[in-house]
Amino acid sequence: MTSIGSEQAAAASDLDAIFRLYYQELNRFAYRRLGDREAAADVVQDAFVRYIASDFHQQDAPSSASSRFFLLRIVSNLMIDVARRDRRRGFHANLEDMSEHLVDPAPTADRLLESREDFLQVKRTLDALPAKCRAALLLNRIEGLTHAQIAQRLEVSPSMVSKYIITALRRCVNSLAELHG
Repeated sequence: MTSIGSEQAAAASDLDAIFRLYYQELNRFAYRRLGDREAAADVVQDAFVRYIASDFHQQDAPSSASSRFFLLRIVSNLMIDVARRDRRRGFHANLEDMSEHLVDPAPTADRLLESREDFLQVKRTLDALPAKCRAALLLNRIEGLTHAQIAQRLEVSPSMVSKYIITALRRCVNSLAELHG
């Protein structure tokens, strides 16, 4: 390998090591400030792109601490840019957040009747299921237990719990589909 090729390989290795060392820390730092995981990940990714594009990492063996400081500085500057951009754009409400102000939250009479019919259909379907199948679904969806916890409680394997839940859900969906034709 030529000396230029070996220098490039060493630089790539150093960049990989720096990325592995600081990515999670930078991501947590950005998330705490921005409160948005996707925005934090974007900022950190942009920071590494800028770090790579800079001459800083090409200096004669920059210390790990100085690389960390430089990356933190880049992330901080990018978060300032994000805040400025958001301020310029102004407040943008999410349609889901605003729907309670735009739509009457009380369901209509026909929607209430339809919901009751759906509930009764699902209840009949659940009542017709084998006991362990029904219990697996209810323990998972209502109690919030994991498959392993349900398996222990029902004295079956976790894969059997998965099969029970899939069977129960499939029957509920099919019964509702039949109801609504």
